[in-house]
Amino acid sequence: MPTIAELFSKKELITYMMNRQYPTLLGEQLFPEVKRDTLEFDQIKGASRVPVIASVHAFDTEAEIGSREASRQALELAYVKRKMQLKEKDLYALQRPRDAKEQQYLTSLVYNDIDQMAASLRARAEAMRMEALAKGIVTLEGEKGNLGIVDYQVPSANKQALSGTSLWTDPTSDPLNDILRWGTTLNGMGTRALTSTAVLQTLLRHPKVLGAIYGQNSGRVLSVSEFNAWMQQQNLPTIATYDQVYRKQQANGTYVQNRYFPLNSFVMFGNEALGETIYGPTPEELRLINDPSVDTSNIGNLYAMVYESGLDPVGTWKKVSGVYLPSFPAADEVFQATVI
Repeated sequence: MPTIAELFSKKELITYMMNRQYPTLLGEQLFPEVKRDTLEFDQIKGASRVPVIASVHAFDTEAEIGSREASRQALELAYVKRKMQLKEKDLYALQRPRDAKEQQYLTSLVYNDIDQMAASLRARAEAMRMEALAKGIVTLEGEKGNLGIVDYQVPSANKQALSGTSLWTDPTSDPLNDILRWGTTLNGMGTRALTSTAVLQTLLRHPKVLGAIYGQNSGRVLSVSEFNAWMQQQNLPTIATYDQVYRKQQANGTYVQNRYFPLNSFVMFGNEALGETIYGPTPEELRLINDPSVDTSNIGNLYAMVYESGLDPVGTWKKVSGVYLPSFPAADEVFQATVI
């Protein structure tokens, strides 16, 4: 009779996680994922990508000494984990299957649970990235409340919350002028914008937007592709939407649905990556450093394990853990607005 450690060995689970492909989330494109061998990192935030002009010198004179403009911010990666119990009757069935087909089916259920937990950790990483992009902070949410806030120090001049008749839902507001003004703040580097479908639809129906593109009272309907083509012609940012959601379990066991990217946000930024999603070694991974049966170089961003704890009752658990946090060195090169 195989033990649970034999059914789901460390090597098997590491190989499974290494080969498992998950759908790419938008935040992974804006904050590409990297793995580092440390739990802390220094975020180096450049002052600006706008060049500092050099001085003109006569020949045979000493060169001007340049300085490297940057602020250093030490950040500690967040430890995120989730586990599910393998019930005693399921454990018994796994160890004493009636045939190979049943064992394969029961084993697949365990791997499905691991996928579900990995999706939960990936959802947390995506929520972190989108909160950083939309608000300039990451809220470290624990089971019993917030553990703290990471502030990426987006300049106050790069934020605006519209109100009253300035809200884009008001027909007298001027969204295009707002976008022009925010682009000026970014020195023309705001080539892309991310928002919700609700905000984009508001823009497509706005009388001043329609008037600028088609003329007053044209009666024409503006499509997303036509709008973005016109925006590009005007050297304004092309606009994409992000409406994906995740579920969060409440203390009473019920679930609420939340958006990764806020419904009322409009964020402008440039063509380059905004930062990285930095992963570090988990405590579980560090315990394997001296284990000759495990090649720790094969461990990916998330670590999965099946383990036993307790004797009465027997506790067998499936767990996925990760240590990660977004870096945001381009925090002073975005404009964050709330517009509806």
